Amino acid sequence: MIRQILAVIAGYAIFVISSVLLFRVSEVNPHSDASQLFMILTFVYGTVFSFISGLVTQVISRTKNLKVNYILLIIMAGFAAFSFFKSNGSSWTQLLAIFIFAPVSVLGGYFWIRQKLK
Repeated sequence: MIRQILAVIAGYAIFVISSVLLFRVSEVNPHSDASQLFMILTFVYGTVFSFISGLVTQVISRTKNLKVNYILLIIMAGFAAFSFFKSNGSSWTQLLAIFIFAPVSVLGGYFWIRQKLK
């Protein structure tokens, strides 16, 4: 049980830290409008790190099901939804997190489980 909790925390940390780094390095405010090119870059970058976060969550938890990944999805989407409703600016990053990044984290876990079953 503790391993699963730590796995979810680690997966979420990967997602959050990678997101913070992207916006700090690029000096783009995640709650403001951005260029289409930067939005596409964010989409690709966030998708990759969401996949990795789901994969790492599964590696650490050592489970053979997606329960920990669904918990990670709920946490990612939940915080993004909270931010969405509290935000006064543009909400494109929160929408990406809710509808793309959170579900992709489950795919990362699914990928790991499929690899282990081969």
